[in-house]
Amino acid sequence: MKKINILASLFAGLLMFSACEADRDSNPVYQEPTKFVLNTPAYVNTTYDLENSTSLELTCSQPDYGFTAATYYAVQISLSEDFSTFEELSTQYTTAKMNVDASELAIAVTNLKIAEGATEEDFPLTSTLYIRLRAYLNENLGEIISNTISLTNVKIHFALPPVELPTKLYLIGDFCKWNWDDAAEMIPCHDGTTGTFWRMVYVKGGLKFNTKTSWNGNDVGFAGCTTVDNYEAGLSDASGNIGVNKEGWYLIVIRSKVNGRKIDYTVEFNEPAVWLIGYATGAGDNAWKELLDGWKFEVPTTADGYFISPAFAAGHAEGARAYVKVDGFDWWKSEFMVFGDKLEYRAAGEDQARVPVTAGQKMYINFTNDTGKIE
Repeated sequence: MKKINILASLFAGLLMFSACEADRDSNPVYQEPTKFVLNTPAYVNTTYDLENSTSLELTCSQPDYGFTAATYYAVQISLSEDFSTFEELSTQYTTAKMNVDASELAIAVTNLKIAEGATEEDFPLTSTLYIRLRAYLNENLGEIISNTISLTNVKIHFALPPVELPTKLYLIGDFCKWNWDDAAEMIPCHDGTTGTFWRMVYVKGGLKFNTKTSWNGNDVGFAGCTTVDNYEAGLSDASGNIGVNKEGWYLIVIRSKVNGRKIDYTVEFNEPAVWLIGYATGAGDNAWKELLDGWKFEVPTTADGYFISPAFAAGHAEGARAYVKVDGFDWWKSEFMVFGDKLEYRAAGEDQARVPVTAGQKMYINFTNDTGKIE
C-alpha cells in the first residue's frame, strides 16, 4: 500500500510538472530584444534608379521578444551613416519582407537633400543612401533599431510635388479667444486661384493665420509674413503673433506668392470700407462705377454691430450689390450680398442672384456672424 501511495504521488507530481510546462508555453514571457538584423540586398552595389523603379525589397530577422509576436516595421533613411538627420517613411509593415514604395522613398530622399541646401536644379543626382528599420510591438513596447545598410549608388530625381498657393486660410486670435472652432475663414478673391484672400474682422490683441483650423505647426505669425499697415493699426511682434495696438474693424487682405519651396505671405490692414454699387444708387450710367461718392457703409464701433448702407436712392428688380475693394481686383471679385437674413460671399463661386429692393431701404451687414438684412 505504501508503494502504491509513493507511485501515486510521483505520478501526480509529473502531471503538475507537465501542466506547468504547458502553462508556460501558452503564456510566453516578454523579453526586451537585443538584436535585430536588416539584411543587405543582393544588388547593393548596383545603381538604383528611384524614378524608374517601383519598389525596394528589404528583408530582416524578427527581433527576439521571447515568442513569435506581431511586429511592426518602419523604414528610416538618411544621407549620413550616423543618422544625425533622417526621415521615417509613413508606410508601416507587418512582415519581415517588405517592398518599400520607390516613390515614397524618393520623396523622403528629396526632402533630405533639400534640407542640406540642394535646389530643384541640382536634380537628378546620385547619392549614398543609408537605411535602417525600427521595429516595435506598439508605440510603448518593444522598440529596437536595426543595423544600418547602405546603397552606394542611388539615382535621385526631384520627387516633391509643385508648391501650390493655398485655397483656404483661417484667422485666429484674441477676437475669437484663440479657439479654432470660432476662427474666421478668409474669403478668396474670385476665382480663387490667385492666392489672395480678404476678411472684415473686428480685431483686438493679436492674431495668426493658417491653412488648417489646427495648431499643426504651420500657423503664421508676425515673423512669418510681411505686414502692411494701411490704417494706423499699430502692428508689432506680440510674442510671435501679429499684434494690433488699435482695437477695431479692419479689412484684412492676405496675399500669397510661391517662392521656391515656400509660400511668402503679405498681410495688409486696411480701412474697413464697404461699398454699395448698382441700380439702387440711382446713379444711372455711373451705377457700376467703383468707389462711388456717398455710397460707403457706416462702420459700427462694436464687434457685433451692423455695417449700414446709405438709404437706397432707387428701387430696382436687379437690386443692390455690395463689395469691399481689394487693390488689384475688380469690385465683383470681392462682392457679397444679403439673402433673407444671411450674408453670402461670392468668393470663388459664380455670379450671385439678384435681390429686388425699393427706394429708402438700407442694407445691414454683420460680418462677425455673417448675417444681414435689407429693410
